[in-house]
Amino acid sequence: MKLAVVGGGSTYTPELIDGFARLRDELPLTEIALVDPDTRRLGPVAGMARRMLARAGHPAKVTATASVEEGAAGAVAVLLQLRVGGQAAREVDETLPLECGCVGQETTGAGGLAKALRTVPVVLDIAARIREHAPGAWIVDFTNPVGIVTRALLEAGHRAIGLCNVAIGFQRRFAAKLGVDPARISLGHVGLNHLTWERTVLLDGRDVLPALLEEHGEEIAEDVGLPAGLIRRLGVVPSYYLRYFYAHDLVVEEQRAKPSRAAEVAAMEGRLLEMYADPSVDTKPGLLEKRGGAFYSEAAVALIASLLGDRGDAQVVNLRNDGTLPFLADEAVIEVPATITASGAVPLAVPAVEPLYAGLIAHVTAYETLALEAALHGGRERVADALLAHPLVGQAAPAEELARRLIEANRRHLPWARA
Repeated sequence: MKLAVVGGGSTYTPELIDGFARLRDELPLTEIALVDPDTRRLGPVAGMARRMLARAGHPAKVTATASVEEGAAGAVAVLLQLRVGGQAAREVDETLPLECGCVGQETTGAGGLAKALRTVPVVLDIAARIREHAPGAWIVDFTNPVGIVTRALLEAGHRAIGLCNVAIGFQRRFAAKLGVDPARISLGHVGLNHLTWERTVLLDGRDVLPALLEEHGEEIAEDVGLPAGLIRRLGVVPSYYLRYFYAHDLVVEEQRAKPSRAAEVAAMEGRLLEMYADPSVDTKPGLLEKRGGAFYSEAAVALIASLLGDRGDAQVVNLRNDGTLPFLADEAVIEVPATITASGAVPLAVPAVEPLYAGLIAHVTAYETLALEAALHGGRERVADALLAHPLVGQAAPAEELARRLIEANRRHLPWARA
């Protein structure tokens, strides 16, 4: 069984390899193809992956290539985890919006739009090549912004499902606080990628969220960066990304006072690549835990194993709405629990969403629709319209200024902007 990872030269890949090694019975791989055009990164990462598998006694071979066609050929599934423009582009995504008084973040707001503009055309090109050389393969998208990228893939007719680590992270943290096996916990997770709320936490089918908030409210609040009083009043647990909406001005102030996350990650990546190049290193370094993406490898293994094994279990994924949230169009991509079989993902029924959350979900979905149009067709006006529609921008003057500056900063990645 062959699996391909596009963006395989990422410093995060050893975390993925560690998950494959530990969960080998769930996903019996024989080959892992790492695909990346940056061969300077790909070599050390592939070497590290081989040593990790050897240490674990895993029989899969690791191949490394710059060719999507070669890497995808014969694969049953392809993971997408690429970053167009690297950390340098992310630095701009996180800092430029601050100059206009807006949150600087790589997956939402103005920075998230810039990333979508760069990423969607590249992903669609890669997916077309995957379809040609591995026509039956599932595409699992972990590339941000996951909701927009997954929608682009689905609208182009690809066998794609979006994946994020927010839900599994909450599941594991709640299980730890309760002292139970995570398998006993299921979540009432609803929203869009990076815009979700946990409305229930079921332990063996019984909702324990009220007790969690009562006993661990301060810890949970610290985890998501919001006041404990707000979380207890709402009676839900928002994802950390809701902090950008619920505490926008405070976040802007904080971001202006410290180095960007991109700068921190770039420094980490340099150190990690040095470690990966050391032939004596065969276990993932502790530094990798600070890189982000906790539990993604376990979520990815579980999703692929269910798609290939027709398990029919429930997992939180990004997929077409198709009436699940009646206030959204069918083609919108939502993040909710779904039944996973060999035919794909089918969303589970979701209780009516309260106006406080439904309003923001609808607002951001409208932005995502406009963002996808801008990514597919280009044009300064489309970019400005998407920014005007986003609740983290939402004013005409900043939207126009950000559109101009984001296009200029990303011109080398936007063919339509160079015409």
